[in-house]
Amino acid sequence: MDNKVIKVAVCGACGKMGQEVCAAVENSADMVLAAKIDIASNGYKTIQDAKKECEFDVVVDFTQPDSIYKNALYCLENGIKIVIGTTGLKDEEITNLKKLSSEKNTGCLIAPNFSTGAVLMMMFAQTAAKYFDNAEIIELHHNQKKDAPSGTAIKTALMMSEAKKSFKKDNCPETETIQGSRGGTSYSDIQIHSVRMPGFMASQEVIFGSAGQTFKIRHDSTDRKCYMDGVLLAVRHVCSKNDFVYGLENLLGY
Repeated sequence: MDNKVIKVAVCGACGKMGQEVCAAVENSADMVLAAKIDIASNGYKTIQDAKKECEFDVVVDFTQPDSIYKNALYCLENGIKIVIGTTGLKDEEITNLKKLSSEKNTGCLIAPNFSTGAVLMMMFAQTAAKYFDNAEIIELHHNQKKDAPSGTAIKTALMMSEAKKSFKKDNCPETETIQGSRGGTSYSDIQIHSVRMPGFMASQEVIFGSAGQTFKIRHDSTDRKCYMDGVLLAVRHVCSKNDFVYGLENLLGY
């Protein structure tokens, strides 16, 4: 894609993230907004509708958890590169998309978070996990977020789990008098606690503990513009490669 303008279609274009992506693409010298797709729009309501009338190199999807997998399957099966920012994909769905991306030789990038600071938080948590035997995650979002826990929390736990099999060293047997009070158990027994409340946009805190000390890593997003550099980086990557990528940290390097 060197020296070629990238034609981008944004799926979920009427949403808050979708609107920011559209603006970022339009303000990028090497990209053009080829199509706005949204079930709430007066124009293209599906990727299939847009494809009948428009040419585009890549789809950026910020829709809903109940539609993203179907959208991704359609794109990859038809040789359309895709950047996925929608969270809520199951592990087996990600595995299937990775396989299909390889079979179709079509680029696919899934990123639970496009903020540089959030990606660094995940990378730092992965490093800290080597030195602590106990850890939990608290993620806080606005009350219009439909999936829980967040994709960022799940990805963080997955990265941390590479360090050891369990982060509950010496925890006593637990009984919940109120079901769910300990949060959800993720990879390597990492508890994830989800908060949904007005006033938050997106925040996450990873808490590590050992005898006599706690160590906390926290990231707060206060404006959706913080995700745009990562989105554009992802678009450029999938348009120059035909690989499968899960997590923006793979583009930033360590």
